[in-house]
Amino acid sequence: MDTFSPVKNTFKTFVLLAGLGGILIVIGGAIWGGKGAIIGAAIGLAFVGFSYWNSDKLAIRAARAQPVTEQQMPEYYAIVRELTEKAGMPMPKLYVTPDEQPNAFATGRSPDHAAVAVTQGILRILDWDELRGVLAHEISHVGNRDILIGSVAAAIALGITLVANFLQFSAFFGGRDDDGPNPIALLAMVFLAPIAAGLLQMAISRSREYEADRSGARLIGDGEPLARALQKLEVGAQRIPMDIDPAHASAFIVNPLSGRKMNFANLWRTHPSTDDRVARLRGGEWR
Repeated sequence: MDTFSPVKNTFKTFVLLAGLGGILIVIGGAIWGGKGAIIGAAIGLAFVGFSYWNSDKLAIRAARAQPVTEQQMPEYYAIVRELTEKAGMPMPKLYVTPDEQPNAFATGRSPDHAAVAVTQGILRILDWDELRGVLAHEISHVGNRDILIGSVAAAIALGITLVANFLQFSAFFGGRDDDGPNPIALLAMVFLAPIAAGLLQMAISRSREYEADRSGARLIGDGEPLARALQKLEVGAQRIPMDIDPAHASAFIVNPLSGRKMNFANLWRTHPSTDDRVARLRGGEWR
């Protein structure tokens, strides 16, 4: 069995991305009528293109991550170098964020343009064997080619939310002429489009996390280090909030927003249940 499954994972996520694009086309039709589908598709392509070239920069900036050298963190470099050489991948850029919440993420448009970041908090609570499990998970995101998919999904979902905000302004203050869009339809779009976009984005994230858990365990030949790490990270994320844009929350190994009080928290869960992930790892489903 191959360690990575980029073709299968990419196919599933592109199906979901098509759903996000469809929402943009519907929004375009609600605003601009007959030509709206073309305009909505153009908006979607613009967000995809922007995200393709800037996904790593946007994620690194959002997390306030800083690059670290091998002299500063030799153990960090040694683990990532071992994992990437074993996987036949180039060495990514390595970063550390100032957050005290224990967490980590990978970003970039391809293995040749990838970055991995860990928080200060994760370095405080994990031993190096557990951190190796986490980094194997993040390297697997790179190998599975799904860090770009997640970034594009986040960009499109953010774009839909911005368009919905515009619709809200138009519905309340723009008035209506006989040929204009129905204000009731606009208001429905205001509330339903971001919800649909968010749910699709989260479905993408959940699928990607299961795949990266499996691939990461295969890469190191053991699911236990990652299972122990996930349990610690879940407790840490619940106790220590993180100030991160929700659009980038799905990039992290555990949901960085889980410590925030939110209405309908289960509906907006961006990751699979940690207990479920741990059970799968310890049950040997990664073999």
